[in-house]
Amino acid sequence: MTNIIITGCSTGIGLETANYLKDKFIKVYPTARDPKDVEMLKELGFEHAMQLDVTKTEMITTVIDKVLELDGQIDVWFNNAGFGQPGAIEDIKTDILREQFETNVFGLHECTKQIIPVMREQGHGKIIQHSSVLGLISLFGRGSYNASKYAIEGLTDTLRLELKDTDIYPVLLNTGPITSHFRQNAVKKLEENIDIEHSIFNARYLNNLKGAHKKVPFNEEATSVASVVHKIILSKRPKPRYYITKATYLLGYLKRVLSTSLLDKILVKIS
Repeated sequence: MTNIIITGCSTGIGLETANYLKDKFIKVYPTARDPKDVEMLKELGFEHAMQLDVTKTEMITTVIDKVLELDGQIDVWFNNAGFGQPGAIEDIKTDILREQFETNVFGLHECTKQIIPVMREQGHGKIIQHSSVLGLISLFGRGSYNASKYAIEGLTDTLRLELKDTDIYPVLLNTGPITSHFRQNAVKKLEENIDIEHSIFNARYLNNLKGAHKKVPFNEEATSVASVVHKIILSKRPKPRYYITKATYLLGYLKRVLSTSLLDKILVKIS
């Protein structure tokens, strides 16, 4: 039976993907940072759910060792864990940007770095990297998150070249708006880490906070991501990247055909 390790399964895409794959006869090892969420996963029937904070190197090693002890191999690793830190570039303290990268980039990199030797040894594997439409285009007030996703794009594009003579496939997911707790958590990060009151963008922040619960255009359910992950698992040679949601297809297309100046005029209106 094919197995998969998924990071960031406390809610949203990670949790929905774990549930979706379980019903497709895939052996799922969901992980979460908070022990309470691990217990929740076990109550849902994931007996091998494990705690994993991707910023902790030793915890990554422990998860890999445990799965190898149980199954002898790891077929798919889904780097899903991550969060969004809103705020204009000039309002983002360097320590806050570093915190964003610790999870979204450095944690992802450490997981990837540790799983590659395992997959080289067994002769196959798939590494799914959760990027975003914001790894393709940038939006106002999303600089920290944009930068982290652009970094994932660069790392994965390079990794694909370095693994081209193997049966290990790095795959990028460029997701658009998906139903999850992502936006609610981002609002909390905005309020916690940005000095909204004294920012030149105060009015814009307050307007965004008022509209935080409005329906987002082109939004899709998390099963849209889960079904693509399943497709990748079943594919002998998965594509290098998968667009998910109409928003990604539309903005990805505009990025290819429009000049930077013209694209900026569009993006500043939808930010």
